[in-house]
Amino acid sequence: MIRAFVAIEIAPEIIARISAVIDELAPRIAGIRWVGAGNFHLTLKFLGNIDERQIDTIGAALAAALRPFPRLTINAKGLGVFPDPRRPRILWVGLVGSQLSLLKAKVDSALTPLDFLPEERTFTPHLTIGRWRQGARAERALESELSKWREHEFGATDVREVILFQSDLKPAGAIYRRLKVVTLDADALP
Repeated sequence: MIRAFVAIEIAPEIIARISAVIDELAPRIAGIRWVGAGNFHLTLKFLGNIDERQIDTIGAALAAALRPFPRLTINAKGLGVFPDPRRPRILWVGLVGSQLSLLKAKVDSALTPLDFLPEERTFTPHLTIGRWRQGARAERALESELSKWREHEFGATDVREVILFQSDLKPAGAIYRRLKVVTLDADALP
């Protein structure tokens, strides 16, 4: 069994800009375990533990559902928290793109017949950049930092592929490995 998810990678220059903001925030917001820059991605579907024999079937289902699907652009903008600033658990960078919801729906429709049911929660495109440690409390500085960065533009990423990843959890953080890649169509119309 392996732990797997379907995701989009973010452009290196956007990751660098986000990392610079993290460097600025880290001394001012306590209790956060920061996500490594190499692990920033937009999760379209978390699959959990799957049998390795399912990799080809999942890859084929994604390819069938996403061909042809046009390449798209997503913008990274602003910082926020889940569930709310008084009880923060996740610090995130927002992601906006006109085709993201449709892409998510296509991934869900491809994987539902394989018993990976759609999430009940509303899809909120984001990059998780930090997680509050268990028992950590929100600080007064958090609200002012969030308002300072709420509208910050990190830049755009051209999305050319959707990836099935393996996630290997290690004490120092997760290590991701590409299992299957579906290339989006450069010629398809949005």
